[in-house]
Amino acid sequence: MTRILAAIAGAIALAAIGEPAAAQTDYYAGKTLRVIVGLQAGGTVDTFARTFSGYLRKHIPGNPTILIQNMPGAGGKTATNHVFERAAPDGLTMLYGPWDPLAQALGDQGLRARYEKFEFLGGTGDIRVIYSRRDAVPGGIKTPADIVKAENPALGALNNTDIAGLLPHLALRVLGVKHKWIVGYRGGNDVFLAMQRGEIHFHSTSITTFRGRNAAFVKSGDGVGIAYLVPVDGSGRYQTSKFITEMPAFPDLYKQVRGAMPSGAMWEALNWLTNQTGELTFVGLAPPSTPAEPLAILRKAYDAASNDPEFIKESTKRYGMPYTYIDVARGGGVFRSLAGVQGGVLTTLRSAIAGQN
Repeated sequence: MTRILAAIAGAIALAAIGEPAAAQTDYYAGKTLRVIVGLQAGGTVDTFARTFSGYLRKHIPGNPTILIQNMPGAGGKTATNHVFERAAPDGLTMLYGPWDPLAQALGDQGLRARYEKFEFLGGTGDIRVIYSRRDAVPGGIKTPADIVKAENPALGALNNTDIAGLLPHLALRVLGVKHKWIVGYRGGNDVFLAMQRGEIHFHSTSITTFRGRNAAFVKSGDGVGIAYLVPVDGSGRYQTSKFITEMPAFPDLYKQVRGAMPSGAMWEALNWLTNQTGELTFVGLAPPSTPAEPLAILRKAYDAASNDPEFIKESTKRYGMPYTYIDVARGGGVFRSLAGVQGGVLTTLRSAIAGQN
């Protein structure tokens, strides 16, 4: 009788030990994971999110349904605030898209969320490139250096802290090119359509988008790459990309047209922002206080999907280079570094945002 009771007790103990693993396997079974994208459908971020979601689902035990929900507004702030303030912290909602470090650093009242309070799932690094309509310069841009001949070109953006608009705005200011800054577009695809119409002349995007969505525009001769952005360290060192040959790195372009490395307050502001967004371009975030179990599952799946050989192969085939995966430790470090930005940089950025040139 004693042996029987011991056996029963042992079976109960083993069952108890096995419960967490079973629960982890079954947590997402039969459920739906909503991926909130803060930009319009059909754009670069939306397209990437839909592609990536297939690989994400593959690596989540239980294979949940993944629903992409577009929530455009305020350059992505509407979606960011929604996930931060209203989404249930149950592991069934995540935010995906570009982040806005400048809005937080400057205390933009439109951004109520705090990035360091989100649960970081994973991120994607993607080199930013500046491109232009070829007719932004009288007679046409023949080489990237011709951009300094542009006469008051129009630059498109979602809002004043939209990174895709602010980076080229700062770059043009560093180069000394006077320009107009037009805000109010609903997404990068909307800005690109405006460029195709001739409504604007200048913008920035990721190298993958430049080689994907923008390929026909460039091949037709209507568009041209001007430069790609690279972080420069305190000693003036930077690393060019072996994957990008169709345009120079921005410091090389500047040296070509001005004869020296860029310098000054505006350059320091541009370089700070490039360092913030160049390494971490797109982020996957869960609401604050998401429980440990679904959080661990999502982080593991995000890592596995980002490093899935088929995903890497597809990205490389399509764009000529793979995406860079940013893990939780690195992404969290970038978020925390926001607190360390120097006051002089913020003063310059405020000035750049407030004025056209």
